[in-house]
Amino acid sequence: MTSPKALIFDIDGTLWDSVALVGEGYNLQLIDDGHPELCISEARLRSLFGKTMAELADGMLYGLPKEQRMEQMERCMDREMVHLWESPCNIGYPKVKETLAALSEKRNLYIVSNSQRGYPEVCIEKLGLTPYIRGHLCFGDTGAAKSVTIRTLMEKYHIESAAYVGDIQGDCDSAHAAGIPFIWAAYGFGDVKDYEAKIDRFEDLLSLFEH
Repeated sequence: MTSPKALIFDIDGTLWDSVALVGEGYNLQLIDDGHPELCISEARLRSLFGKTMAELADGMLYGLPKEQRMEQMERCMDREMVHLWESPCNIGYPKVKETLAALSEKRNLYIVSNSQRGYPEVCIEKLGLTPYIRGHLCFGDTGAAKSVTIRTLMEKYHIESAAYVGDIQGDCDSAHAAGIPFIWAAYGFGDVKDYEAKIDRFEDLLSLFEH
């Protein structure tokens, strides 16, 4: 893999592990809305992370009629955001801030996530990444597949050379569909095939690009 001029990062399973906090927010809203039977376990939610909001709603709220799922999902996500903002969010993987600070000296850094609007911002703010991230897009912005969101971000910021850093096969497939190489964060949520490079710790990105 040639050394890219830009790195684009996934969030969940790559920069931080917010599953427990997100699940708490979802479950608080489900209880308030009279649906305690729909409360989701951390293990179940972890298996769904990385999917689009519509896919997450179907996987999590299958006990509701399909036409009601997105409305309930939106309420859960609103509560999730409040819960994350109120939490100190000590959930970043080790050395994320330090590594991004070093990488930003020679490369432009971005985020693309399958999340709702506002989620990249809370991650950036809580992890102290504002000086290092030049831009971000998410599913909530584009309503499109992650590969399309990656290409949209690249066009928006005139990025000609990039690699995507993520942790699940869907991230890998999206990067390749967008025409860029994939770096697998093997410490994250999933197993991946056909990656161009692999990191076992976030700070491994530094040694990866020294050569």
